[in-house]
Amino acid sequence: MKQTVKIEKTILKGIEKEKALFELKDYFKQGIKKNLNLLEVSAPLFVTSGTGINDDLNGVEKPVRFIAKSYPDRKLEIVQSLAKWKRLKISDLQLPIGEGIITDMKALRPDEIISPIHSIYVDQWDWEKRISKPERNLGYLKSTVQSIYKSMKEAEEYISGLFPFIKPFLPADITFIHSEELQYRYPKLTPKEREDVVARDHGAVFIIGIGHELTDGVPHDLRAPDYDDWSTQTGPSYRGLNGDIIVWNPLLKGAFEISSMGVRVDKKSLLKQLKITRTDYRTDLSFHKKLLNDELPFTIGGGIGQSRLAMLLLKQKHIYEVQSMI
Repeated sequence: MKQTVKIEKTILKGIEKEKALFELKDYFKQGIKKNLNLLEVSAPLFVTSGTGINDDLNGVEKPVRFIAKSYPDRKLEIVQSLAKWKRLKISDLQLPIGEGIITDMKALRPDEIISPIHSIYVDQWDWEKRISKPERNLGYLKSTVQSIYKSMKEAEEYISGLFPFIKPFLPADITFIHSEELQYRYPKLTPKEREDVVARDHGAVFIIGIGHELTDGVPHDLRAPDYDDWSTQTGPSYRGLNGDIIVWNPLLKGAFEISSMGVRVDKKSLLKQLKITRTDYRTDLSFHKKLLNDELPFTIGGGIGQSRLAMLLLKQKHIYEVQSMI
């Protein structure tokens, strides 16, 4: 028997909710552009297959592919995110160190398992910023996370001002913790259970180091090998210059991921991660060739879920309450 998901309406409804959605998205985007020094650019809906530009996510998801009548000899695919495209764009624009881009990304992830917080349609603010080689460190990563969290807090206050019945609840500061430390603290819990515990205890956390195996032989979560640097050693047993912003969602009573981000791979970490994931063949792809030939700038970047942030700050229980979906 087919089951249907019951969607409970909360606080904002109808026209009021639609207005709130656009107010929130516009305010947050303007805030993060200012806090991270980003230029807004347009983004592609599809890219050419076989170039290595599209995001491979965990390495197993398959993008939607098609052949356009005007390009019969070329396979095209809908983007899953713009993690690598943004680095190419920064190179094309010749942006100086300290400046970056942000785009309103629309993507399809057909292999996504539908849930109250997951949809096959993805809308996020994809951003990327040029940095110097010495800035490829944990300190710079953390300061960038704090700037993003500042934008979240400012948006929360703005929405509360428009709708006083929506009370602010995010903590004043975000807490940093490495995935290795979480595994050490809670060895009997799954990564998702560890996220629930630490998010509940701190309210907002940035979990550092996602992609590399931990001491128990299992990564906290999987990451593609060719955008975030998750293999660089940052301590005696710590690896990774990337992570996730996770908050405690009081409505859903669980950990709630808002953003995945990180310092991007350099030549050394790319080769290492391709070897670890047994995807060395990607060195023949155009994006990877450019990186290995030192033709791309050093960057930091990530994606911030628009629907996720709207669910959180507008206190909605299901992603379909903030999206137009099936």
